[in-house]
Amino acid sequence: MNRELQIFIQEIETEISQIAEERKKVLDEISGYVREKVRKDEPAKLTFICTHNSRRSTMGQIWAASMAHHYGLKRVETFSGGTETTAFNPRAVAAVERAGFTVKNNDGKNPHYRVYFSEDAEPLECFSKTYDDPFNPQKEFAAVMTCSDADQNCPFIPGAEKRISVPYRDPKESDGTGKEKEIYDERCRQIATEMAYVMNRV
Repeated sequence: MNRELQIFIQEIETEISQIAEERKKVLDEISGYVREKVRKDEPAKLTFICTHNSRRSTMGQIWAASMAHHYGLKRVETFSGGTETTAFNPRAVAAVERAGFTVKNNDGKNPHYRVYFSEDAEPLECFSKTYDDPFNPQKEFAAVMTCSDADQNCPFIPGAEKRISVPYRDPKESDGTGKEKEIYDERCRQIATEMAYVMNRV
């Protein structure tokens, strides 16, 4: 793994114990889904969903993939989508870069970012799309709802074997304020810590 990212992961692993017990119960649903798939030697597909697929869902996709790799889980596949298409927000991109990921993009209105976290893992292709986009799995996946709006507006996700609500506070509320960088880093760190907990429990 990227050296800077390794250091970041070592730091957040010390914070796993701080996750509230009620929150762990929800996260355990993701761990259980992945564990069952691994036991059956089937791919564990996780699609992280929020309204715009621009911040929380994409960070969920990135951290779940990198933590699965970190803990040696071979058949975890991660995706993300929204109820509408916008773009992977540059503030969120900057937050994952600060955590140690290498990110490259092809510009454009809705850039396709390639997110690198290890020399022995394929980079993730991250861009804003609806959750039912052909790029994402259409069946046999778990839908992880990362915002309350998407959770309420999409009570049913076609093709999903399991639907798990794990809402995160939207860092968008800090856009244009003096705390913007701090809030995005805080949310990135929270998602990283929780995905470390999830994958370490498989």
